[in-house]
Amino acid sequence: MTTRRELLIVLGAGALAAPLASFAQQQPAKVFRIGFLGAASASGYASRVEALRAGLRDLGYVEGKNIVIEYRWAEGKYELLPGLAAELVQLKVDVIVASPTPSIQAAQQATTTIPIVMVASADPVGAGFVASLSRPGGNITGLSNIAIDLSSKYLELLRVAVHKLSRVAVLVNPSHPNHPDYLKKMQATAKTTGVKVLPVQAGTTSQIEAAFGAMAREHAGALIVLPDPFFLTQVRQIAELAAKNRLPTMFWSRELTEAGGLMSYGQNLLDHFRRAATYVDKILKGAKPADLPVEQPTKLELVINRRTAKALGLNIPNELLLRADKMIE
Repeated sequence: MTTRRELLIVLGAGALAAPLASFAQQQPAKVFRIGFLGAASASGYASRVEALRAGLRDLGYVEGKNIVIEYRWAEGKYELLPGLAAELVQLKVDVIVASPTPSIQAAQQATTTIPIVMVASADPVGAGFVASLSRPGGNITGLSNIAIDLSSKYLELLRVAVHKLSRVAVLVNPSHPNHPDYLKKMQATAKTTGVKVLPVQAGTTSQIEAAFGAMAREHAGALIVLPDPFFLTQVRQIAELAAKNRLPTMFWSRELTEAGGLMSYGQNLLDHFRRAATYVDKILKGAKPADLPVEQPTKLELVINRRTAKALGLNIPNELLLRADKMIE
């Protein structure tokens, strides 16, 4: 039989437990702060950012509830990146997502302790971001691309698309650390095909206009635009000038082909950014970047804009049309 004293103890314990349980339920979940360091503009990266956010939502993260994303954009001006990276460090973000190489470099220089998830790094080992793809070894991990290795493919695809192509202009940003590597690979391929590669430098909007003048004087028959955040911010300008000068263009991403380029070849960058969310998730749950292997793309896509081809008077060969993963009609 329960005594009066025992009953009072049980009731008292229950009364005490109820407020404690209620208090525990009312405690807000930890809100993680994610920094995003972009070398391009918010508008240029809108679809990529949305892919990242969608990936985070799939993993249970809700902005304003358990995550906050702090964005910093350099608008294609690389000299702004160190200051923007320092701002994210001062905010004490839990992780920084950085893309592409210039942004990753700035984030690396700004912190050796905050985890960094890189996206679309052309050569993470060569750039010194990671010790190796399988064992990064520091505070950086994420996803690499193989765009440098695809440089020769850009040339090959244009030669199929443009009959009797002999001179190809290559738009180069002198501030981009990877562009010399792209050119070196492309020029080596050009020697075996008889096509002359014409590098044209541009780091400002006015220089882009001047570059097209140089292409006309050199009688370029097509244009390869190298992967670059500044060129992404100026894609409309580049597409319009290419159309005006009747130059078939090769880009690195489908977004630029959709904006008016003739072709693009490379990985689907929207998938790339969505995958980056898995790295953010693992790090927020306690994983160390040093232990997370760098992911490389496993699928490449060829996109052809038939509207642009028609406007240029180009008849794209069937062999190329059959290889295309997407056609813009």
